[in-house]
Amino acid sequence: MRMRHKYRKSSAFHCNAGSPCALLAVVWSLVACTLMVQFYCYTRHDDKVEHPIRLNHRPLTRELEEVEEENFQMPPPRGKRSPRAIKRRGPRRPPSAIDEFLDESSELRNFFFPDRRTAIDPFKEGNNSMYFYPGQQWLDTDGNPIQAHGGGLLYDENSETYYWYGENKDGPTYQAHSGGAARVDIIGVSCYSSSDLWTWKNEGVVLPGEEMNDTHDLYKLNVLERPKVIHNDKTGQYVMWMHIDDVNYTKASVGVAVSDSPSGPFEYLYSKRPHGFESRDMTIFKDDDGKAYLVYSSEDNSELHISSLTEDYLDISQPMRRILIGQHREAPALFKHQGVYYMVTSGCTGWAPNRALAHASESIMGPWETMGNPCVGGNRIFRMTTFFSQSTFVVPLPGLPNSFIFMADRWNPAELRDSRYVWLPLTVGGPVDEPLEYNFGFPVWSRVSVFWHRKWKLPDGWRIR
Repeated sequence: MRMRHKYRKSSAFHCNAGSPCALLAVVWSLVACTLMVQFYCYTRHDDKVEHPIRLNHRPLTRELEEVEEENFQMPPPRGKRSPRAIKRRGPRRPPSAIDEFLDESSELRNFFFPDRRTAIDPFKEGNNSMYFYPGQQWLDTDGNPIQAHGGGLLYDENSETYYWYGENKDGPTYQAHSGGAARVDIIGVSCYSSSDLWTWKNEGVVLPGEEMNDTHDLYKLNVLERPKVIHNDKTGQYVMWMHIDDVNYTKASVGVAVSDSPSGPFEYLYSKRPHGFESRDMTIFKDDDGKAYLVYSSEDNSELHISSLTEDYLDISQPMRRILIGQHREAPALFKHQGVYYMVTSGCTGWAPNRALAHASESIMGPWETMGNPCVGGNRIFRMTTFFSQSTFVVPLPGLPNSFIFMADRWNPAELRDSRYVWLPLTVGGPVDEPLEYNFGFPVWSRVSVFWHRKWKLPDGWRIR
């Protein structure tokens, strides 16, 4: 004890300039600065090194937050070049993973789009029951593949049921003109209902396309994408917003439909360009206070706009804000957690998958800060392609704090009716990837993490409400 007291430092800092004590203070200041720089670098995302993330030790969600790896072998380049061609053009470039994903004749086709033998089937019994298999076919209670692409979920408190709305693409894929994007004629918006988020009953096409009237927004040769539905507590109506376009994607508008029941039918009302701006990929969001907002890609997809909706949710109102200007983001999926607004977006690369980004804001009108890639696990290619999918919606999970389901589409441009669903656990917590411009590199937001799993299920302890 005597030795410990002998070397105990006084709490007062007595030091004269030029003394050894002053030199020691300078050294320790440099050490502190170095540690701060190292901490700053550690919080930055590095796609070459995946840092395992452990948000907490809650028994219910620990399994969802495990980091799972994924491997696949790239096939060799097809065909051989003659020595003359090699001399003229060089050796054939090996195909990229995205090339293989988009190539319907690829040897990896069954890896990205497994056949029906592996389908998620609500009538399966035993160990496979209640498991999600991202990228595999998903069957409804009639045994047919679910057709609800680019969609979103609504929880209806009156019936204590989830409703899943999305594009029905169960038609032939074709190009409207040379060089045009792959497309399917408008069939309409499908609706499915569930009490457990796994077993889905087909409620039918609740907003059908128009077969004969070529002046109608929903005429079969036009475009209907990304339908979302919210409930208006004051009017009692269910309001659907969607992206409406013509065959050349020049109309760039939003459409509105309404119903007295979550299972439809919906009555189509009109389309418009919000505040006179182009609108393509979009979503709507209902806040805790009952106010609702439209979020859409605009200005040739170079930025996002956020606009308030009127009290009846049937039109837009002021204010409107431009966000993520010049960042070229689309497919917004917005959610709220502990008073903070979060959003996951996609880059603009057509049907080719790309890197997701997460964003956060204290106000839905912004400013919004970008936090980096939320994807965790798989491998580098999986993370840089959002697990070969594109965001569409985020579903809160009641009973599981900080936990959500990330909904995405794995598009199949060669056969759009066979596009798949990638549902994965999303959690909020832990340090973010990148320093943020508004906080001088010291972010106040928690990280958004989407964890890759080949197979996963919701914990037994979760509840709908």
